[in-house]
Amino acid sequence: MSVSPASLLTVPLNDLHVALGARMVPFAGYAMPVQYPTGLIAEHRHTRAAASLFDVSHMGQLRLVGPEAAAAFESLIPCDVIDLPVGQQRYGLLLNDNGGIMDDLMFVNRGTDIFVIVNGACKAGDIAHIQTHIGHRCQVIVMPEQALLALQGPMAVTALSRLVTGVEKLVFMTGGYFTVRTDHQLIDVFLTRSGYTGEDGFEISVHHTQALALAQALLAQPEVKPCGLGARNSLRLEAGLPLYGNDIDTSTTPIEASLSWAIQKVRRTGGLRAGGFPGAIKVLAKYAIQTGVIARKRVGLIALDRIPVREHTELQDLTGRRIGEVTSGLLGPTIDVPIAMGYVPPEFAVLGTSIHAIVRGKPVRMEVVALPFVATRYFRG
Repeated sequence: MSVSPASLLTVPLNDLHVALGARMVPFAGYAMPVQYPTGLIAEHRHTRAAASLFDVSHMGQLRLVGPEAAAAFESLIPCDVIDLPVGQQRYGLLLNDNGGIMDDLMFVNRGTDIFVIVNGACKAGDIAHIQTHIGHRCQVIVMPEQALLALQGPMAVTALSRLVTGVEKLVFMTGGYFTVRTDHQLIDVFLTRSGYTGEDGFEISVHHTQALALAQALLAQPEVKPCGLGARNSLRLEAGLPLYGNDIDTSTTPIEASLSWAIQKVRRTGGLRAGGFPGAIKVLAKYAIQTGVIARKRVGLIALDRIPVREHTELQDLTGRRIGEVTSGLLGPTIDVPIAMGYVPPEFAVLGTSIHAIVRGKPVRMEVVALPFVATRYFRG
């Protein structure tokens, strides 16, 4: 399998994945584990019940350094960066001049820098965009030497706290520098209490030379099993979380994507630092957060017939008129019913609305429901 030189940092973990029997697939220029021998459903359910370890080292990691770093980064995203306390993490959206979403990302104020994690498939473009627009205001330091592991599930804190003192004190969307104690070495990491599954858990940035030792130490904990990209996708869909390239892209604005909550009050119309980000006029005026005037909206859907509905499936009203399209869909392993997300006009986004998905030429009854499909269990203290 061909793996690009830029992804060599994952090679030690790839050897581990293969040794564990993972089925490897190419993804964003990397060889990534899609599932292990127990299968996607078992991995998904284990994550909901205990703790699973995901290798997400394909994600891009970078540091923004300098006295203007926060203000500079705030000029690219519709989020409050300047007032973010040290040790706090926030979800952000990188927008283009039309207000379309170039990528979604996570960022942390680490005191000495702004630490940013971007999606693997978008990272080259993201980094070039950030460097071009704010590289003259702060240092943009790419971190290809760092691997990224995600430990997710209700028992993640139990497993990790055996190896790391103090992680149990973190709450959702906070982080810090910690030392992992293994049988043979001490491993310095930066971790946050966050993730992409709707469960409690942690994302751990570690130097690639120590990623294997860290992964082995975590997998040695009785609660922890390896988990692949397949279950990561089903877990995030049950949690109602958008996947870049499926549910959000450059044709989607934050308001259409039901992500207006990611635009803090200080950046909205009337706020102290309103606007000032790419596409602000369209996002704040044309799509009017206050009134919600939009052409379409991302919604949750449950199939009333037991027929899975996949992405790109056409959505119709009850008269047969096309009204939208499914962007993500599968049989939800936790709730055991077909679930989906998609875009429909606002008048069809009302909870309880009945519409049809057209599967192999036949209508499947769908109902608009609230997101998430499975209640999130983030630890907030």
